[in-house]
Amino acid sequence: MGYIMDLRAYVGHRPLIQVGSSVFVEDGQGRVLLQLRTDDHQWSFSAAGSMEPGESPEETARRELLEETGLTAGTLELYGVYAGPEEHYFYPNGDEVYNVEFAYACRDWTGTLKCQEGEVEALRFFTLDELPRTLSGQSARRLADWKKYRRFDGGTADG
Repeated sequence: MGYIMDLRAYVGHRPLIQVGSSVFVEDGQGRVLLQLRTDDHQWSFSAAGSMEPGESPEETARRELLEETGLTAGTLELYGVYAGPEEHYFYPNGDEVYNVEFAYACRDWTGTLKCQEGEVEALRFFTLDELPRTLSGQSARRLADWKKYRRFDGGTADG
């Protein structure tokens, strides 16, 4: 069932501090992979999810990427850690969280795209000038930081 869902059985919808990881996958053509989520029907990170007991942030990122996209991460590059009031979120089912999130970029991956049933409606690569209008606010903030990171490290991101 998972650690967070086990906690929810005790606390209901009350706020939890939820630690997790997210991943933006790059394809070598200046495009980023996004997923269309089934719960809020917004485009979001390639993968994101909560840490399980005993996992490191990188292990969480790798597991979530494989579960949600079918892709296996090679090198993961940490480009940000997020917490604070802007990370307060209500899920469509009423669950409330304050996220602490480790954000990674992945340029080195293998596998074939496959949507996680029940969680991911679609997976698609987008150029930075054709991002969907229904991009989640959290993902938009992460993408802005990712673009700054890519410019700083000599990467290929536009803008």
